[in-house]
Amino acid sequence: MHGARRRPIEPAFMEAIERPAPPAGGWTASNIVGVDNLSFAEIDYVLALAEHYAGYLKRGERPPQRLAGKTQINLFFENSTRTNLSFELAGKKLGADVINVPVAASSVNKGEALIDTAQTLGAMGAHVMIIRHSDSAVPASLAERLDFPVINAGAGAWEHPTQALLDAAAIRSVHGDLKGLVIAICGDIRHSRVAGSDVRLFTRLGAEVRFVGPAHLMPDDDQHKDVRRFASLEEGLAGADIVMALRMQFERMEGDGKVAAQGYFETYGLTYDTLKLAKPGAWVMHPGPMNRGIEIDGALADDPDRSLILRQVFYGVATRMACLDALLTGGL
Repeated sequence: MHGARRRPIEPAFMEAIERPAPPAGGWTASNIVGVDNLSFAEIDYVLALAEHYAGYLKRGERPPQRLAGKTQINLFFENSTRTNLSFELAGKKLGADVINVPVAASSVNKGEALIDTAQTLGAMGAHVMIIRHSDSAVPASLAERLDFPVINAGAGAWEHPTQALLDAAAIRSVHGDLKGLVIAICGDIRHSRVAGSDVRLFTRLGAEVRFVGPAHLMPDDDQHKDVRRFASLEEGLAGADIVMALRMQFERMEGDGKVAAQGYFETYGLTYDTLKLAKPGAWVMHPGPMNRGIEIDGALADDPDRSLILRQVFYGVATRMACLDALLTGGL
């Protein structure tokens, strides 16, 4: 409703679910570079474990210090306040020693190779490294060379696995399951690493995913060929249970990216009126940070009866707690 007073986040499943049992075949993933690193059983385990930790966060209780004595390194070569803080909170809430490396002053900016920096940090006692980088190959390259887990916190244009996991957790909190849902991802899909990981994960979980937006913001024809593409909101949002807006990635666009925003809101912006094109009761999402008035109307984004955006932020911490726990303890 317009002008509604914001309520506290009230995720479903808050009846303090017990810690889930590890996957039947055991936890086998040694890194989370992409969502494809995880088996279906491991994905289900992470999402259930995220819900378990969400209970502690909701109640303001201290969770078990399962990472006490472990050292977590956050190595971010791109600015990302939300993701960096989320990982920092996740590690600290589980008892880890968390170190944020000041990249601008690090040796890697003085000519040292990234792998040398990473190996040096490992020799200092790192147990897990969270890496964010503009080059999509960096997380996988580090994972091959290091003897401790690597988590991709966003790399290149097509992978941001923990964002996809937290998005799935937020959707599960209102729908219980993704199977059979129709999820429309709208906007700058071409430059979005979130879209790349989301479509992989949501499809594996049984959802129908659609891309909606202008042709120049769609991925190349040889990418995600099985995903239906729509040039209009009217067609793309029809029957959608979830409508996700993506940030216009001006910094990754060729030339003056902001030219792409001219007239975008009038044609593709998510508003109360355009949301009526979706299924009654459809939820809106956005991975943030938002460009209000370009991708989504601010009032709609803030409406707790229609928006899951703050719930995505809430589940960001819980889901990353689950990822860290699973990688460093194997769920045992």
